[in-house]
Amino acid sequence: MPPKEPKNIFVQGAISPGFIADKIQQHQVKTTIGAHSVFLGQVRADQVNGQLVTAIEYTSYEAMALEKMQEIRELMFEKYQLTCAHVYHSLGTVPTGEICLFVFTSAPHRKAAIDACTELVEKIKAELPVWGKELLGEQGHQWKINN
Repeated sequence: MPPKEPKNIFVQGAISPGFIADKIQQHQVKTTIGAHSVFLGQVRADQVNGQLVTAIEYTSYEAMALEKMQEIRELMFEKYQLTCAHVYHSLGTVPTGEICLFVFTSAPHRKAAIDACTELVEKIKAELPVWGKELLGEQGHQWKINN
C-alpha cells in the first residue's frame, strides 16, 4: 500500500468559532466516542518593549510540517487509544483575541483524549516548523518564542 498522503492542517488566517463547532458536530455520529478533549490557542496581546502585540503572522515550511505532523499523529495513535485526532494551525496574520491553533482528540474514555491532546499540543509547539512573527503596534515586529 502506498504511504498515506499527509493531511493538510493549515488554515489561512484565524480559525473561526463556526469552523470549530462544525468539526466537533461532525463527530456526533461516531457513537464509540465517550470523550473529546479540545485545545484552542489564542493570540495574546502581550507587551513587548513597551509595545502591544496586535497580531501574529504565521509562516511554515509546509511540506516538512505536514510530514512531521503525520509522524506525531501516528505516534499519538500508537500511544493512546484514540478514535480521532485533528489539528488545525493558522498561517498568515491572526489578530489578537483570535484562535490560531485547534487541537481536537476523541477516544472511548476521557483520560486518553485528555492526555493525547496535551501531548499533541506540546509536540506541535516543540517540533513543528511553524514560526510566528509578533506584529507590534505602529512599528516593528519580533519573532515569537514558543512557550
